[in-house]
Amino acid sequence: MRNAKRAALNAVDAARGAGPPPASGRARGAGRVAAREALESAREALTHAAGSLAARAAAVTAKRALDLTLGSALLLLAAPVLGVAALVLAVHGARHGGGPLRREPRIGLGGHPFELRSLRTRRFRLDLLSRLPHVVRGELSLVGPPPPHPDDPALRDPHTHPWWRELRPGLTGLAQVRSRSHMPWDEPALLDAHYAEHHGTGLDLAILAQTARIQLRTALRGPGRGKAPLSDTDHRLPGYSGEE
Repeated sequence: MRNAKRAALNAVDAARGAGPPPASGRARGAGRVAAREALESAREALTHAAGSLAARAAAVTAKRALDLTLGSALLLLAAPVLGVAALVLAVHGARHGGGPLRREPRIGLGGHPFELRSLRTRRFRLDLLSRLPHVVRGELSLVGPPPPHPDDPALRDPHTHPWWRELRPGLTGLAQVRSRSHMPWDEPALLDAHYAEHHGTGLDLAILAQTARIQLRTALRGPGRGKAPLSDTDHRLPGYSGEE
């Protein structure tokens, strides 16, 4: 009799073991599946973010490499002329009061302030060339929006694209080379927004070539006029009108 009872109890226990798992076991299994899915999603998100950061880093590295190589070469070539101009301005300034350099506060990459130094002359755009040390030091780029003044209201305007968070200001840019194009949406802020969206090595080289051409033409024949399409992207604000 006892053996029969023991056999029956063993059969019941075996049946229970072969049946569905208890509720706590099912919950643990579902939790492991959810954790596995969350881990896979996090891994995919990290992979995508790493790829995006790598692409941005490559673009920034290429732009900085262009600034260092071309900026250093231009500074080396312009150094004798800049030295003579600085000496002339120093002598002239000693007579009339004032130094050869103009010093202005400006905002750079990441919103960091710096002091912009340039020669007090615009003859042959020596003031522009005298800012090349800022390019070599990394405070400026060869191409980019102009460095804003700390009191510029655009820095606090929520509707303005904060390009200075990711781009260095530049010696020249779209606003400078398009200042005489008479385009209907030639506002500097819109051109800066366009550059911030589409900047790259090719565009930088095109802007530098256009800047050199304009300066050479101005030196030889005086300022000219022209009009050329910028791109198929129109940054005009809603309701914008070119009429004054």
